[in-house]
Amino acid sequence: MQRSISHKNSIAPFVYVALFLVYSALSGIYLFLPPLLSVLFLFFTRALKSENTLFLFLISICFVIFEAQNDFILFSIIIYFLIIYRYVLPKLYINFSCLSCIKISTVLLAYIGFFIFNLLLSHIFLLPEPSINYYIIYYIVIEFFLVSIL
Repeated sequence: MQRSISHKNSIAPFVYVALFLVYSALSGIYLFLPPLLSVLFLFFTRALKSENTLFLFLISICFVIFEAQNDFILFSIIIYFLIIYRYVLPKLYINFSCLSCIKISTVLLAYIGFFIFNLLLSHIFLLPEPSINYYIIYYIVIEFFLVSIL
């Protein structure tokens, strides 16, 4: 007698996190691979909207890995994205009616806004100022196309 598996999708999020770990290591070596910060932000907002705690926990792990790889303050991405999700995104949805305008502004918020937030944290805690390079423009363009597909 054959049993049907009722939870076929329960292992898929863990596979995605494992793939993100490999991709994150590769994007640290090869700078032409974007770090997928705005894609994670998109999944983070979807997990918050659907109140899916497993996805939220796994995306938070991905954020902590991203912070550790790029020498950011621990949980700074999670705090920043929660502030953006709670206070800024509702205003974006009210002010912009086109979907592509909302997507490009979320990508800009994910990269440029997080840099400004990290700059603010470095001034508050008397840490060295973070530097920004020209790869950010390339990452914004690539991730805008990725977010538009998703």
